[in-house]
Amino acid sequence: MGNAKSLLLSLAEGLDADKIDKAHISLVNEMAKKNIIKQQKNIYELNSDYRAGRLDVSSNGTGYLETFGREDKKDLIIEPKDLGGASKGDIVVAKRVFPKSGRIKAKVVLIAQKGFDTYVGVVNGASIVQNIKTALPITVNASKKSLKQLPQGTLLKIESLTGNIKEVLGVLSDPAMDEKISLALFDKEEFFSKQSEEEAKSHGNEVDKSLYPNRVDLTHLPFCTIDPNDAKDFDDAIYFDEKNLAIYVAIADVSEYVYPFGSIDKEAKSRGFSIYFPHKSIPMLPRTLSENICSLKPNVDRLVFGFKIILDKTTFEPKSEELFEGIINSKKRYTYELVDKFLNGSMSVKDSVDEEILSWLIPLFKLSEKLREKRLQNAFSFRSSEIRMKLDEDQNIIETKIEEETPSHALIEECMLLANKAAAKKINYGIFRTHEPPAFEKIEGLLDDLLTVGIEAKFLPELPALIRQIQKQADEIGIRNEVDKLIIKSQKQACYTPECNGHFGLGFQRYAHFTSPIRRYSDLILHRILKAQLKDEDKLLKYQLENIDALCENLSDLERESDKVAWDFMDRKFARWAALHINESFVCKVTDAGKNAVSALDDELKGARIFLINDDLELFEKVKVQILASDITSARITGKVVKRLESV
Repeated sequence: MGNAKSLLLSLAEGLDADKIDKAHISLVNEMAKKNIIKQQKNIYELNSDYRAGRLDVSSNGTGYLETFGREDKKDLIIEPKDLGGASKGDIVVAKRVFPKSGRIKAKVVLIAQKGFDTYVGVVNGASIVQNIKTALPITVNASKKSLKQLPQGTLLKIESLTGNIKEVLGVLSDPAMDEKISLALFDKEEFFSKQSEEEAKSHGNEVDKSLYPNRVDLTHLPFCTIDPNDAKDFDDAIYFDEKNLAIYVAIADVSEYVYPFGSIDKEAKSRGFSIYFPHKSIPMLPRTLSENICSLKPNVDRLVFGFKIILDKTTFEPKSEELFEGIINSKKRYTYELVDKFLNGSMSVKDSVDEEILSWLIPLFKLSEKLREKRLQNAFSFRSSEIRMKLDEDQNIIETKIEEETPSHALIEECMLLANKAAAKKINYGIFRTHEPPAFEKIEGLLDDLLTVGIEAKFLPELPALIRQIQKQADEIGIRNEVDKLIIKSQKQACYTPECNGHFGLGFQRYAHFTSPIRRYSDLILHRILKAQLKDEDKLLKYQLENIDALCENLSDLERESDKVAWDFMDRKFARWAALHINESFVCKVTDAGKNAVSALDDELKGARIFLINDDLELFEKVKVQILASDITSARITGKVVKRLESV
């Protein structure tokens, strides 16, 4: 999905003709014929009347173009008659139209790339195929007779350009189809190509450290990993030298196994991130790598790329941050739950390995508390609890629970933050994790919403002070979790940028993603950049940084898509549950009040979004909601409030 976007981003800034990818030549030629682009000397760029971007289409058919690579970020309106066959999500080029009065509009002149390669269609009783996202009919290259032979509710994966049926997924009534639907809606593939699988297997299962004489041998140190109970891949391991106040953060050295432009690299780049469902993961890398040779499993040698960070004993600021290529042998794989029991004293030491690790892990935990306290003087602590869903063997919901941060989570977070900050300091240009401050209009909206729940916060130009003021009042009236969600909603999304723009939420001037190369392509790219710098390979570094701005933007898009896949899946599971409980009533909490009110299920089961027909509700109030309808196709639950239980 990123190919056309990367080209158009480059053209918006000016693209050297010698650096045009072979895959883009035909598109460049087409744009040149239509006078969309001009060439000055050896540089191609968009003509001034044209804008490239991603198309959004509202329910009334009006298009809005989000432009690429321009400072004039205001969306361009495109009338339905001027869409030129383009649909929501498509990457297009549009020509600006200047009316005598009113807002500048645009007309689509080129569909550079369809937003999604495939649609998911469902066959209804009249043998008409409907787009599962829009409920609109889809033109399919299949006869009416062949469609009639398919059972009602058959799910089809359809090529968006040709209308050909690519795959019959199954039937809508089968809960096992939800993961296939969610993946197909966003063009995500579960399985890897044969070439990638063979390339992954070629690396074997073991590391022979004698083959790596130039690496730092740390196999004698008692590293450990701490991860969720169901984790299959282990990105990071830690060790603490208490005497020297040195924290070792060792990260799986994925770049040793994934070569630029190899089969695995191409697929990892297109995936961008691993996707996590409640019952399984869709990895960014083949499992042969992610769960084997790259994974920092216990009692086996593994290659790592990491930091040795020595802290000042008075200020706890880093005195030195040494980046190293090494080999470790993790001595234990812990879960967060087990480490929490060790930390709160409810679990006694099991064996000598536990004893050795706990001799440094407990002092590290105490140090991490000090680091956290110091960090939060300039940053924010949000109580954003996540919903964890458990499924039965038929993929129906058994239960949901709220997962909150525990001491073990906080310990690992502080170590990873130190390493990510250290990595960001090593580069001036590359791939940073950026989080810009919220827009003034968003803060105004937040303050208005807070007034409705009894929080009267005075505007302060220093946003960290304002947010702390809001959180203090929220604590006093017992709605901190809900208010934190509102604050998060008012903020901009974090993204990847080639230049350092700081991280508002964390309060860091420099920040990057370094610690999860098994699960995030951004981290793998940063590893490659850092290695090129370490080895003074200027040509390789320059090569790594080519088109890095387009890559950053594409990864930001892929990250949001990965999140949407996971959310869509959970919505589908909730919709199936709700379909079995029509006309029943459940306790909910209002999360959006007003004309288009929404509530979140807050009963024995938690988290499902229920769209309400009521419009006279108060934000955060507890209500009894009767489920009126549940559309499994669109994963939308509708209900009405039958009783008001409690206001904030």
